[in-house]
Amino acid sequence: MSRQYPLGSIRNIGIIAHIDAGKTTTTERVLYYTGRTHRIGSVDNGTTVTDWMDQERERGITITAAAITAYWRDHQINIIDTPGHIDFTAEVQRSLRVLDGGVVVFDGVAGVEPQSETVWRQADRYQVPRICFVNKMDRMGADLNHTVDMVRDRLGARPILLQLPIGRESQFEGVVDLLSVQAITWLEEDLGAVPIVGPVPAGLEEEAQLLRMQVVEQIVETDDGLTSRYLDGEPIPLEDLRAALRHATLAGALTPILCGSALRNKGVQPLLDAIVDYLPSPLDVQAIVGVNPFTKKEETRVADEAMPVAGLVFKIASDPYVGRLAYLRLYSGRLQSGQTLLNANKGKKERLNRLVRMYADRREDAAEAYAGDIVAVPGLKFTYTGDTLCDPRGPIVLENIAFPEPVISVAIEPKTAADQDRLTDALNRLADEDPTFGVRVNDQTGQMLISGMGELHLEVLVTRLLREFKVQANVGRPRVAYRETITVPVLGAEGRFVRQAGVRSQFAVVVLDLFPQPAGTGNQFENRHVDPRMPALFVSAVEAGAMEAMESGVIAGYPMVDIKAVLTSCTYEEPESTEMAFKVAASMAFQDGVQRGAPVLLEPVMKVEVVAPEEFTGEVLGNLSSRRSTIEGMSPRAGALHVIDARVPLAEMFGYATQLRSMSQGRGTFTLEFDHYDRVSDAVLEGITSGSRY
Repeated sequence: MSRQYPLGSIRNIGIIAHIDAGKTTTTERVLYYTGRTHRIGSVDNGTTVTDWMDQERERGITITAAAITAYWRDHQINIIDTPGHIDFTAEVQRSLRVLDGGVVVFDGVAGVEPQSETVWRQADRYQVPRICFVNKMDRMGADLNHTVDMVRDRLGARPILLQLPIGRESQFEGVVDLLSVQAITWLEEDLGAVPIVGPVPAGLEEEAQLLRMQVVEQIVETDDGLTSRYLDGEPIPLEDLRAALRHATLAGALTPILCGSALRNKGVQPLLDAIVDYLPSPLDVQAIVGVNPFTKKEETRVADEAMPVAGLVFKIASDPYVGRLAYLRLYSGRLQSGQTLLNANKGKKERLNRLVRMYADRREDAAEAYAGDIVAVPGLKFTYTGDTLCDPRGPIVLENIAFPEPVISVAIEPKTAADQDRLTDALNRLADEDPTFGVRVNDQTGQMLISGMGELHLEVLVTRLLREFKVQANVGRPRVAYRETITVPVLGAEGRFVRQAGVRSQFAVVVLDLFPQPAGTGNQFENRHVDPRMPALFVSAVEAGAMEAMESGVIAGYPMVDIKAVLTSCTYEEPESTEMAFKVAASMAFQDGVQRGAPVLLEPVMKVEVVAPEEFTGEVLGNLSSRRSTIEGMSPRAGALHVIDARVPLAEMFGYATQLRSMSQGRGTFTLEFDHYDRVSDAVLEGITSGSRY
């Protein structure tokens, strides 16, 4: 069986944006106009294809990234509709890791919002070419030029405006394509199914010609050959302009901007054309780089089905019908159901009994998959998010996916003894799915704690426990995920473990140096003790003991971060020395060093953007100041609104939504995003350690 569409006709794209910018509404129109669905779903009515979870339909937001395939102009477009809420940023991050291109949707009134900026930076990190769709052009206050300026100033991009809107706000009728200089309008009667192409309306011809000249100049500047022809006065054919714009978009030199109103069924077909014309196929993307797990040498895989199989598992999902589903981006080779692959991270083989293509929550069996495809595989036993599946004859480990650390936690316990096992199983399955969801037991209290990216994140997960897994549980109040670290280096921290255990004695002496590391570095261990007689198992035991000790700090028992432990010396005696003795001695040495390392408590500080009517700005600012905030700036927004940017400790933001609604008569909104960890003040530290606060 051969591939239905050639590799150059495949587009793997993500729809990404801030919450409520209209990603899901845009995706719904894409599915309708490409013939994948026969009715247009509504977010408000809970009838969309990609928001298929009960909670997504109840809340009117996207929670989990949904994969679906559509076809346009003899091209196969694999689409992932991603969440816009910052609590579910992991879904965006892992999607961007495996996608070739992105469509960034902006609210035409709000412009570039905080989560828009976050996902843009994530796309920069993975070098994902993008086009932009400025949505909601029919709303009061919509300003295309203002949004383009924000894309240039806040995101550091080079936007190129390809369309001129016809009409403003409620009078928005369509767009002028600035390359072809033709007007495109849509009728409500046929739900915008057939674009009407005609001449530019009277009154817009001069502006359209002026803007076209600017567009042409922007394009030819990126191509030396076109620049020469343009300066010689030679007219540049439309096909050459589009080809040059495609090349510039793939290189990140230009970012095409289109506009429309997805809810009013205007502007979606030109967006589909732009996806085909300007976003990359798997052939346009650089060869994926990995490491051979045996030789440790760097290797590459190009998008070619004749190459050895190499694919990255970017998502695990629990399916009520087929069980555990692993979403796989296939970078090279050809897969067949029944094939056996190597999990290069675990060194274990996995049999692919079945391949399925996902259409949101529906599955369609596939006999084969090819380089460039995104498929799902049920029933894998050892494979988790970030693992590489490859041909055993051509082993390779691809770069893993990095996820942010959870910043908030709650205590959870089963209501009955019968729920205990079900709760543990359900939490483990949720942790498999979501790398930003953590489960641990507090050593001091014995409580089970679940951690996540925010209150909404944990609320959604707890609701899934009750509904999907039928587990009854008691949930405590949200608590901040504090961290501890040291601030000065410590040399010669010693741990001496000497104990008589029955007829056998235990002996080990470990000496560690501890060094504070830059924020975000993580915990590290290094062995500088060179003794050929020292069994390697003892060094491993020292590392395990030190890393385990980092899980509980000396101030308030919170995990320790950004510390490097260096083994400088150890003493052992045969046969008294054991792995357990060295593990305990290492833990003792670490605890001793931390006490001398001027330990401090760190708290998560959030980036907060509050949007409120102008008349309530003073009260909002006063309230933020009372929450230990640092006000970064304030700017006006259309509709007599003001935007306040601030940095606020997470501990001060619990219950803020209710207070903001009260202060602004229900008209204020805010977004919360993790920014950094910072040292707590002495007053706050006293409150935390005494148990009177937080």
